Amino acid sequence: MYLHGTSTINAQGHLEIGGCDVTSLKETFGTPLYIVDEQLVRQRCREFIDAFKQTGLKYQVAYASKAFCVKAMCLLVEEEGMSLDVVSDGELYTALQAGFPPERIHFHGNNKTPDEIEMAIDARIGCFVVDNLVELHILQAIAAGKGQKVNILLRVTPGVEAHTHEYISTGQTDSKFGFDIGNGSAYEAVKLASSQSNLQLLGLHSHIGSQIFEVDGFQVAAERVAAFAREVHEGLNVVFSVINLGGGFGIRYTEEDTPLQVAEYVKAIAESVRTHFAGIGPELPEIWIEPGRSIIGDAGTTLYTVGTTKDIPGVRKYVSVDGGMTDNPRPALYDAKYEALLANRAGEPETETVSIAGKCCESGDMLIWDVNLPEVNQGDLLAVASTGAYNYSMASNYNRIRRPGVVFVKDGEASLVVRRETYEDIVRNDLVPERIGRQMVSK
Repeated sequence: MYLHGTSTINAQGHLEIGGCDVTSLKETFGTPLYIVDEQLVRQRCREFIDAFKQTGLKYQVAYASKAFCVKAMCLLVEEEGMSLDVVSDGELYTALQAGFPPERIHFHGNNKTPDEIEMAIDARIGCFVVDNLVELHILQAIAAGKGQKVNILLRVTPGVEAHTHEYISTGQTDSKFGFDIGNGSAYEAVKLASSQSNLQLLGLHSHIGSQIFEVDGFQVAAERVAAFAREVHEGLNVVFSVINLGGGFGIRYTEEDTPLQVAEYVKAIAESVRTHFAGIGPELPEIWIEPGRSIIGDAGTTLYTVGTTKDIPGVRKYVSVDGGMTDNPRPALYDAKYEALLANRAGEPETETVSIAGKCCESGDMLIWDVNLPEVNQGDLLAVASTGAYNYSMASNYNRIRRPGVVFVKDGEASLVVRRETYEDIVRNDLVPERIGRQMVSK
């Protein structure tokens, strides 16, 4: 397994992250356990900020909280000078409870409810990314009713398909997101939005997909968005002060993944904006981007305890762990690939190829199909790398399995930022109608 960030193998042959031996973390916090390398998260934030500083352009880097949203994470990225994207009232509430500055919050989503919009306006967030005409009308009406003027970006689809899984590709024409540039709906949306008395149209938003390893998609998107901006400037005399080119910067899950350095993505985006937006309005627009996975993804490791095994001679050996699709649904959803090692015996030679199974009552609950490990024993600890993004945030209670805890580790200190769910948490919202209770008593 590739060792990210501060991860290392100590003298005892144990995996160590942030100066913390994971065998000790298991004893203290149990398993499954999400472990976040705080130093690596901060490093990733700084890589984006520093790269933009080198461009000399105005910028804003917003952490896409859908990747991993807890109060500690919101505070961490705020400390690193980042803004924040949210896509639901729950994410917004988390950010506000953490004390994140509302003027640096951007609200995304293709189906924001009136209640969510009202909540965000009352909080006086910095910007809405408007996805469709229905939302545009609702936003104008609520803002007018409150006597406020709110900042907006219009999300547009530039017709760019990133080289990624079809379920996480969002910039193509056939998408549930945004106004299409090609069919004229984006132009009409600009015309309508710029005429609304309670909406301040700052600019455009474009997002072409996720887990992207090239810069060409971003370059083409910038070119097409710029061509549209020029058309709008000439036809409607509207000038955009902000261009948001989204996120989707790839990370390393396995040796097949070849992500670029953060600075390479940023440089390509900045150069494209300089080239294609030159002459549209008095100055170049401010560039916004919204990394999520590339901030938190490879900083996360999930620790499991090995349980049972099943060896089918000549076919496969299954090794089951105490988690699975409830804490990491990505292999089932996207056929996502991961690397792993035995965290308590990391220095031993790999002598067998096994498949890692989850404990859910689903044949599809497989975390890794083939991985080379030392001979696995019951009670061993298995560490799966690059699980920081879309693992905790997509976790469920399927089979009434409790969601794991989350610890941040740094300089030998482990801090619990989300406690492991209890049995009481599992039934906390359950209600039993009185008529059912009566039947039980009568029997």
